[in-house]
Amino acid sequence: MNYYEFIFSICPCSEIACDILSGLLADAGFESFEETGGGLKAYVQENLADEPALEKIFKNFPLPDIKISYTKNYIESRDWNEEWEKNYFQPIIIDNQVVIHSSFHKDIPGLPFDIVIDPKMAFGTGHHATTSMMVSFILETDLAGKTVLDMGCGTAVLAILAKMRGAARTTAIDNDRWAYENALENLRLNGITGVNAAFGDASLLGGETYDLIFANINRNILLADIPVYAKRLNRGGSLVMSGFYPEDIPVLQEKCGQNGLKLVDTKENSGWASVRFTALT
Repeated sequence: MNYYEFIFSICPCSEIACDILSGLLADAGFESFEETGGGLKAYVQENLADEPALEKIFKNFPLPDIKISYTKNYIESRDWNEEWEKNYFQPIIIDNQVVIHSSFHKDIPGLPFDIVIDPKMAFGTGHHATTSMMVSFILETDLAGKTVLDMGCGTAVLAILAKMRGAARTTAIDNDRWAYENALENLRLNGITGVNAAFGDASLLGGETYDLIFANINRNILLADIPVYAKRLNRGGSLVMSGFYPEDIPVLQEKCGQNGLKLVDTKENSGWASVRFTALT
């Protein structure tokens, strides 16, 4: 699979600007990101590179007085694990309970939950604020014997942690073939069984119900899928979502309220937000 490497220059550059740009690029099909001194490196499959869409992102960028430019390089198919090892993925510790690292890392600190992720080009190493907030929600939740859905699973890091914390039947779904295959690989790397990984979107959800649904996607997809999630939640179950900004919370809350879900908790990190809703019926 061939890719383009885009090198984005952000002026003025800030952590919030980089986080917002990476989220918008993820919505546009980009699959991995690396902060540079003045912006981001980001990668997209050759067939998904849409430069007119990039110009719309720049024109409608939500922070004022930001100028974004880019250069790009064509990258032929390669060993992405080797690329991550050389250049990108470093171990991350979340809440002093979870360490997420790749199979090539050494001298990993001993923590209650040790997760091996070889991310290749899939989203979900824990470095992005949205993933780390979702991890925190999992750590705060009693998952023993609970049924769990990880929607838009990326590397399957949330499904893996849920199983480590005692979840029962667990489903992990992603509509990106590369992410789905990477999720299967990471489940094997961690010796995790009992996870039904599937390639697709919310249309795959049939009659099964869940005690917890985790969805780290983006605002528009979440708004479209909330009615489906609400139907698949057991009474008293939780829907935990991220992938949007704090100013998006009211519209998500309105949509959830229309579907019998009550807001019970929020988190914010680096300009991103995460929320937990409870099913009332």
